[in-house]
Amino acid sequence: MAKKTRVREAHAQGSQSAGENPRRPCPCGSGKRYKACHGAGDDVIVIRPFEGLAAECDLVALREFLPSAKAPLPLKDARDRVVTLASVLPGASAALVRPDGEILVGMQVQTRSGDLSADLARALTWGFAAEPGTSLPVVPPSAEGGERLQDLLVADAALDVTLFSDFAWWVPPNEDGSEPTAEVMSTLERANAVIMPTEPVVAPGVRAAYWVDTGTKAHLRWVRPEPEDALLAALARLQARGELGLGENTRYAGSFRAHGLLVPVWDLDRDLHPKEWSEPVGAFATKLDAALKETTPLTDAERRAKDALAGKQITLR
Repeated sequence: MAKKTRVREAHAQGSQSAGENPRRPCPCGSGKRYKACHGAGDDVIVIRPFEGLAAECDLVALREFLPSAKAPLPLKDARDRVVTLASVLPGASAALVRPDGEILVGMQVQTRSGDLSADLARALTWGFAAEPGTSLPVVPPSAEGGERLQDLLVADAALDVTLFSDFAWWVPPNEDGSEPTAEVMSTLERANAVIMPTEPVVAPGVRAAYWVDTGTKAHLRWVRPEPEDALLAALARLQARGELGLGENTRYAGSFRAHGLLVPVWDLDRDLHPKEWSEPVGAFATKLDAALKETTPLTDAERRAKDALAGKQITLR
């Protein structure tokens, strides 16, 4: 009880600030307005549910915009089980246990409480107790004093995320060698039809940065771990110097907030291959790291740039 109370107290201020504008998006990440989601009850929202985990940025990406991806979950005690975290599972299930005993936990699910970390911990607990071949459609209600993901994961372990071009990994091979049923294949076809091509941008000093093709534009979406004010100040310094772009035919589009972190977004040249962005993004990462370390007060131009950047909030489609 005391542990849950500390969590509630630590995040009560963020919940109250959300309540000041009931028409704003709910901080839980459901995509609904606050008044139609957690603003309708007394559940306290944990604004930054993955705080303290080295995998925080990866978890936010898996929850918010990675279409088909999974990663081994670095648990303190996996109990000799294979445990995998997935962007989304069939039917948007919260978890499932395969016939071979592998536990899969889904990130993109119906939000059940104001604490996504606790929801995931409950899905994991269910997986360890469930029978092979069963699934959990929705996370069960929370219990006072329950575990959170921070209690179960190795805190300093990042996630080794693998992206896929489709959802074929949803269907493991049948032991008898038979083909999947027509219903299963139809489900896969529908899921595959809405995937936006996504690839990681790999470069020194770069993590949780992804190239995404929306069909009309290409973007870089980069989950950043810094406090929002510090990140905006660093971006403003670069903007004032004319160094906020990633090269020719690129443009800083704005940012969106996701689970307590800021995700800057750039428009990219769609004709270039995703791997061609490794060098320019790596070079920008070096500039951004240097700007984050600057301690001198912002100049007038930098303050104006920061105010402008703070207003460039975008919405994922």
